[in-house]
Amino acid sequence: MRTVLTLAFAVIYLIVMLPVQLINWILEKTVPSVGYPMARALAGFGFLVVEKISGSRITVIGHDRIPTDTPVLYIGNHRSFYDIIYTFNRSVGPMGFLSKIEVKKVPILSWWMTMLKCEFLDRKDIKQGLKTILKCIDNVKEGFSVMIFPEGTRNHEEGTLMDFHEGSFKVATKSGCPIVPVTITHTAQVLEDHFPWIKKSDVTIEYGDPIYPDRLDPEDRKHIGAYTRSIMLKTLQKNN
Repeated sequence: MRTVLTLAFAVIYLIVMLPVQLINWILEKTVPSVGYPMARALAGFGFLVVEKISGSRITVIGHDRIPTDTPVLYIGNHRSFYDIIYTFNRSVGPMGFLSKIEVKKVPILSWWMTMLKCEFLDRKDIKQGLKTILKCIDNVKEGFSVMIFPEGTRNHEEGTLMDFHEGSFKVATKSGCPIVPVTITHTAQVLEDHFPWIKKSDVTIEYGDPIYPDRLDPEDRKHIGAYTRSIMLKTLQKNN
């Protein structure tokens, strides 16, 4: 039933939102101060409904650790599509995601994501990848937080972390923003572990203490991806 309801809502929502999305696209081009907040509110509503349909019990730890006076780089582990759904409305202030380039080919979805300050990374093209990271840095300087899943793809083994791509952390080291580790557990139990069926799960989202790159020892700053990963792995194993 959850699968049917989710699919039905997604189809109806996307159809109903098409004219609204067009209006918002015009607003984003002409009145940016209105375009993004409207896109975020609409997307947030859609994610909230999908979250409620999933029936999952979500425990949030450390939300008060997120700085409220500056944009941040959220660094999350990635096990499920629901990682995005469950964290989107819990971010503080304006935020966009860094997504893989393949998502840009998905009609309608990529349009929404562009309006939500999401950027698309082509890991096979180093030059274009650098341009994307630079764009994320610009977004941070404009006041938008960025969420990145530095494993590069969904991890298929619960309780583990793949190696982090160090290049993702340039968003923080070059912009000066803090890094907020986001450790997410048991989201794969909602969908991926028994695809295509959606089932409820007990999900934990823990926000770690912010990491300020300029306050780290030179060696930790040099390998900031590995440093962040070690912190998140301890949290992951504790909550798993």
